[in-house]
Amino acid sequence: MAVRKTNKLSKSERYTRSFSDSFKLQKVREIETGKSRVSDICKQYEVSNTSVYRWLDQFGLMKDKKERLIIETQSDTRELLELKKKVAELERIVGQKQILIDFKDKMIDIAEEMYGIDIKKKFSTRQPDTSGDTAKDTPTV
Repeated sequence: MAVRKTNKLSKSERYTRSFSDSFKLQKVREIETGKSRVSDICKQYEVSNTSVYRWLDQFGLMKDKKERLIIETQSDTRELLELKKKVAELERIVGQKQILIDFKDKMIDIAEEMYGIDIKKKFSTRQPDTSGDTAKDTPTV
């Protein structure tokens, strides 16, 4: 039975190694054409996958492309359009309600000026007693 000889490099030896740009470019081309995988190169040359992905960023064919391709299914697109319509409808309703509130406030201001009464102060809502004390609510026998 054959014994496989492992040539594992120590950390200090791995840190001092450097690869030429032509070597990196060659390995990136192998990955892009499908001849090799990132994991294969990592194992074969004892390089971290972070380094290989850095090579891909630096030398890969996609390095200059800043665009992303987003693929949506028909249902995703339809759902997105429906949600946009719903948001627009809700914004319209909120706008109408705000107009009504502004109108009522202006009417109260005009009425206060005409009649000389402080309507806002007189008809302000009282805060309910929310102490949570239920002893007041239970009848005593």
